[in-house]
Amino acid sequence: MKAAMNSRQRFLSAIQGQALERPPVWLMRQAGRYLPEYRALKERYDFVTMVRTPEIAVEVTLQPLQRFPLDAAILFSDILVVPEAMGQPYHFRDGGGIAMDYRLDSADAIDALVVDGAAERLQYVVDAMSATRSQLKDKTALLGFCGSPWTLACYMVEGGSSKDFARIKNLAFGQPQLFERLMQRLTDVCAAYLKKQLQAGADAVQIFDSWAAICPVQNYDAWSLRWIRNIIQQLPAGAPVIFFAKGMCHQTQMLLATGARVLGMDWTVDLANIASTLPPETVVQGNLDPVILTTSQSITRKFTRQLLDSMSNRPGFIFNLGHGMVPSAQPDNVAALVETVVEYCPTKNG
Repeated sequence: MKAAMNSRQRFLSAIQGQALERPPVWLMRQAGRYLPEYRALKERYDFVTMVRTPEIAVEVTLQPLQRFPLDAAILFSDILVVPEAMGQPYHFRDGGGIAMDYRLDSADAIDALVVDGAAERLQYVVDAMSATRSQLKDKTALLGFCGSPWTLACYMVEGGSSKDFARIKNLAFGQPQLFERLMQRLTDVCAAYLKKQLQAGADAVQIFDSWAAICPVQNYDAWSLRWIRNIIQQLPAGAPVIFFAKGMCHQTQMLLATGARVLGMDWTVDLANIASTLPPETVVQGNLDPVILTTSQSITRKFTRQLLDSMSNRPGFIFNLGHGMVPSAQPDNVAALVETVVEYCPTKNG
C-alpha cells in the first residue's frame, strides 16, 4: 500500500508539476495581525525587533501551523531587511505604511549603499530559517523570500509608501545609468541572500514584485524582469523559485522568461484560463481574493471550492491567496479555507 505523502512531500511534488489528489496549501502573509497570539507578541515587541530576533521570528512563523494543517511555512520576515542591511533602515509610520529612515535622493546616497557583507548582516534571518527547519523536520515545507530589486528600489527612492511613485520613475527615465547602479547593487545582495536561505533549509524561495504594475508595460522588462532573471541565474541550478508580480499576471510570457518554476497569480485574473495558456510544466499558485477571509465560513468554503474545481485537472497547482492576508481576516475563515483544501476530492466536489 502506498504511503501517504506528508506536507513537505506534497509541496515538493507540486513544484515538480506532479498530479496530486489535492493541491498543497499555504497562504501569503499567513503569520500576522489576524492571529490573537501574534497580537499578544506585538504588545511586547515592535515589528523590527520581532524580525531581527530569531527566536521570536521562529515563534511567529510557526503560529499558523499550530492552528491550521498547512503544507508550508513561510519565514516571518520583511522584504525591507535587504535595504536595511545595505545601510538604509526602515520603520512603520504611526498612521500606517512603511517609511525608510531616509530617501535615496542623490547619486551619493545610492553609491553609499554597502553591498559587501550585506548578506552576512542578514545572518539573523538565516539563523531563524535554520531553527525553523529544525522545528519542522522533514514534515512541512519551508519557504524563504525577498522583494524584487524594482519593488525594493520603489521604497528606497520614494522613502517609503507612495501615492504616485514619481521619484523612482524619474530616476529610471531620467538617470538610467544611476538607476542601473542601484538595481545591480540590489540584485547582487538579493541573490546572495536567497542563496543563504536555500542553504539554511528553504525548500523554495519566492520573489515578490509587489509594485510590478507601477512599471509601464514597455519598461517592465528593463526596469524589473531583467534583474529578476539575473537573480535566478545566480542561484543554484534547479533552485525552486516562485515569482509573484502583482498587477502583471496577464503578462505571462514575460513572467515565464524570468526562469521561475512557479508563477504566483493575483486575484484579478481567471486562474484556470491563465493556466490553460501556459506550458504544462509551468506550476501556478493562487489566487483567492484575500478579502473573502473577512466574510464568513460558508462564503470562504464556496469560493475555495470553486477555485479548486476550476483547477482540478491541472497538475502542478499550489493553492494560495491572490495577495497577502489582510489584518481583518478571521481565523475561523482561514480554518474553513484550509480544511476545504485538505478535504478536497474532485470526485466528491466536481
